Amino acid sequence: MSILTKSLKEKLKKQLVHHEGLKTDLYLCPAEKWTIGVGRNLSDCGISQHEALYLLDNDIIWIANKLCQEVSWIPTLTEARQIVLLNMAFNLGVQGLLDFKQMFAALEVEDYDTAADEMLDSRWAVQVGKRALELSEIMRTNIL
Repeated sequence: MSILTKSLKEKLKKQLVHHEGLKTDLYLCPAEKWTIGVGRNLSDCGISQHEALYLLDNDIIWIANKLCQEVSWIPTLTEARQIVLLNMAFNLGVQGLLDFKQMFAALEVEDYDTAADEMLDSRWAVQVGKRALELSEIMRTNIL
């Protein structure tokens, strides 16, 4: 039987936020452990798979909103090609993706072969290898 009633948990949570503080940026605690949130010791505990996927869901929403703010015509692309751009933005950051000027120029005129070639003709493609090959093929064929 658990002692964690809803009331106990809420009172403890309020007290822990008061004592530990709530920090949304990574910091080194006095015990020299990387910490985030309300005293979450990432050095020793890390995060669970569930927590990682929750963060990923939020990151996907953030990156999609940011990319659409920068490139208003992204929603006109097929889902497969949107996924390619979002995947690249997730890896490079939106600003890094926006450096692919020739790829975007090709996308604007629906020249997907050239867009795929531009993806491969980059330092990014060398760095990520198979990922670039897979994503460029999706860009070229529109098949996930």
